[in-house]
Amino acid sequence: MGKNVKLDVYKTDGKPSGEQVVLPAKVFDVEPNDHVIWLVVTTEMTNKRQGTNQTKTRAAVSGGGKKPWPQKGRGSARAGSTRSPVWVGGGRVFGPSPRDYNKKVTKKVSRLARKSALTYKAREDRIKLIEDFTFEKPRTKEMEGILKQLQLSSEKTLLITHQTDRSLWLSSRNIPKLSIKQADGFSTYDVLNAEKLLIQKSALKIVDEVLGK
Repeated sequence: MGKNVKLDVYKTDGKPSGEQVVLPAKVFDVEPNDHVIWLVVTTEMTNKRQGTNQTKTRAAVSGGGKKPWPQKGRGSARAGSTRSPVWVGGGRVFGPSPRDYNKKVTKKVSRLARKSALTYKAREDRIKLIEDFTFEKPRTKEMEGILKQLQLSSEKTLLITHQTDRSLWLSSRNIPKLSIKQADGFSTYDVLNAEKLLIQKSALKIVDEVLGK
């Protein structure tokens, strides 16, 4: 795709509204950086790790305070505690302990990764724009109907909204191939993990404001 590419804005019934919007070139037509994409996605996946794995050492296992038998006279090996790692039920040597896996990348790198991912989606013609819409109350069937009209029912789709919308989120959570994110809160992985992007018209402006720096 070249610069100043226009996309039709669709209505919820799947028909073009007659309006076209230009995709901001500084967000959707940059020079993709594959290494930065790899770096950011790896960081995002790593930061999801809880790091709570833990085993008990001999100091943490309960019991074993009393010497199990006298030091001499038994004809067997010496033993100071039943919690020794060589005993069944004893502590574990060199087991995992809680740790923090969190990594950080700079805001500039994070923005470049998202712009690179969005550029790939734009060049592959995997972006659709839709008018702003919401539901008065959760309507999963209506949400499924919108996707069907837009021919997105069988596609793994990321819906990007301009603001937090509880009704939309509740309407989307039971649709396996649909995820929903705010325009200022989606990640590089969210973009790459989706086959198609469905962006609300107002959300496009926010994406430009957040990433087009």
